Amino acid sequence: MGFEILPASLRDLSAFHKLEHACFKKDAWPLFDLVAVLTFPGVVRLKVVQDSRMVGFIAGDPRQSQGFSWIVTLGVLPEYRRQGIAKALLQACESRLYTPRIRLCVRMSNESAIGLYHHAGYQTIDVWRKYYNNGEDAMVMEKEHNQIDYNLRHDS
Repeated sequence: MGFEILPASLRDLSAFHKLEHACFKKDAWPLFDLVAVLTFPGVVRLKVVQDSRMVGFIAGDPRQSQGFSWIVTLGVLPEYRRQGIAKALLQACESRLYTPRIRLCVRMSNESAIGLYHHAGYQTIDVWRKYYNNGEDAMVMEKEHNQIDYNLRHDS
């Protein structure tokens, strides 16, 4: 049941595309957005490989000028959930984001993800009405980065 967290690249486009559709169905990003997240400079992109396939993915977009980063996507294939993969991806991505705060948004109905984020220290700061394709609201959550860790990483 071991898994490995590795950097993701454009070579992972096909696997990323399949994962997005398996995890997010109608909200899956179009191909253009997948290419962008895999190529834009500064974006933290990590994948989990287990059983010789990509089973999870996360991307973090640091916005230094705004003082926070966005976790723009986090997905784990349904058959690989409940193994600690999402938690490990979230921690690995956060450790590479050098802003004092991190934000993300999640469907109001996604109780398991909301639980994960609360457990990781995220608090609800806003609700975006009718954010998702089916009209469901998004909960915007934010976490304060450990300022000591942030300053040490930022100065090195």
